[in-house]
Amino acid sequence: MLKVGLTGGIGAGKSEVSRLLVSYGAVLIDADKIAREVVEPATPGLAAVVEAFGQDVLAADGTLDRPKLGSIVFADASRLATLNAIVHPLVGARSAELEGAAGGDAVVIHDVPLLTENALAPLYDLVVVVDASPATQLDRLVRLRGMTEDEARARMAAQASREERLAIADLVIDNDGPLEALEPQVRKVWEGLAERANS
Repeated sequence: MLKVGLTGGIGAGKSEVSRLLVSYGAVLIDADKIAREVVEPATPGLAAVVEAFGQDVLAADGTLDRPKLGSIVFADASRLATLNAIVHPLVGARSAELEGAAGGDAVVIHDVPLLTENALAPLYDLVVVVDASPATQLDRLVRLRGMTEDEARARMAAQASREERLAIADLVIDNDGPLEALEPQVRKVWEGLAERANS
């Protein structure tokens, strides 16, 4: 089994790279998706978040009000650390379960947005970074995700810098250009990963 950490700044195009890798045969473990699952209603994770942040972070239907929680934690590093201390161990445990279920010759892609920030590179055989310039990230967040420029800049500033991400990369996928330029790069990366997993 080859364990690959996949990361990239917000708006760099990591989701598209994940989608392509899965289409070639990779097993995807999506930390963001798991992070949502571990705080669904009636989970110990949601109970711990409510205990730490109060009932105000719940929507009327009892689910986590993500925008509300986001506005609290992205404005205060200590509150973000509190949230991470609740969610990260739960995500780690579930990720390990999913990885254990993959085959011995599988290429397991761990899609981890905060891989750099949480110094997780040593957990993987290889780290792949999806890279785009800050200007490209900003444009995508505003144009494609409907964020204001200030919101987008705040999200970007809350993450590791481009230089910090590139410093831990074993492989870099340049996603500054159009979508058509991405696929051949990802296929080439996949071929190398598959070869390593089977050697």
